[in-house]
Amino acid sequence: MLKISIIEGHTERRLIVEGKLTGPWVAELRSACENVNTDRFGRKLIIDMKHVTAISQEGENVLFELIQKGVKFRCRGVFTKHVLKQVARRANGNPGKAEK
Repeated sequence: MLKISIIEGHTERRLIVEGKLTGPWVAELRSACENVNTDRFGRKLIIDMKHVTAISQEGENVLFELIQKGVKFRCRGVFTKHVLKQVARRANGNPGKAEK
């Protein structure tokens, strides 16, 4: 299950993502991002993933697409941080060693 909440601010539009980013929920995140990415009026789009508990390969792929589009992420927890670092490295063309 995945829950996506939207918080509107003056300088940013934030998507709060909670649950598992797997299976059919990956398409839900992609769709939600496409919907909120329009009419941002100069605000940054930030995806808050501090309550994500699982990410599938499909989920990593959608995160990769979003990183390439300039979306910013916030997260907490070793697992989510590790996955986002790996995906960001892939998006930046550096699939090599982990950063220290």
